Amino acid sequence: MSREFTSLQQMLEHIGREAASQERVTLDLVIRAVGRRSFAPLLLLVGLILFSPLSGIPGVPTIMAILVLLVALQLLLGRQYFWLPQWLLRRSISEKSLQRALHFLKRPAQVSDRWLRPRFRFLVYRTGTYVIAGICVVIALALPLMEVVPFSASMAGVALTAFGLALVAHDGLLAIIAFALTALTAGMILFSLI
Repeated sequence: MSREFTSLQQMLEHIGREAASQERVTLDLVIRAVGRRSFAPLLLLVGLILFSPLSGIPGVPTIMAILVLLVALQLLLGRQYFWLPQWLLRRSISEKSLQRALHFLKRPAQVSDRWLRPRFRFLVYRTGTYVIAGICVVIALALPLMEVVPFSASMAGVALTAFGLALVAHDGLLAIIAFALTALTAGMILFSLI
């Protein structure tokens, strides 16, 4: 079932409620909370995970890369529902770690919810969505490398979050900012490897 969220805060609160009282929270549970049909909330979810302290856990950026790659490729192929392998959906973290990450994201969510609004819609519909999905494929392919470049996975998380928010809020200006963040992250990685 796909859910429509009117704000980032609403999505985070819904995830927190769905995860409450679970000892371990699987990726499947979190994805079901945001909806398996919609590319935007899934992209936003991955971006938030990478932006949060969870990105410091070894392997998390690579798992998120696989998730972004699978979802973005399926969007580019025009699928209505996203298929994900069971081994990926069974990945889990402690409920306490998830709640801590959600709490960390609460304040940024409040700030972003005040600024988002529909504008430059041509950047977040049809062709714009496919361009965003293509860029997300490139980010996903680079994420495993980002595990060794300090803070780069978090920067990629900010870019993915911005793309997700742009699609959720139909905010093309935010999509432009996300394109710039992606370029900045790529530059940061290249500079650190030289």
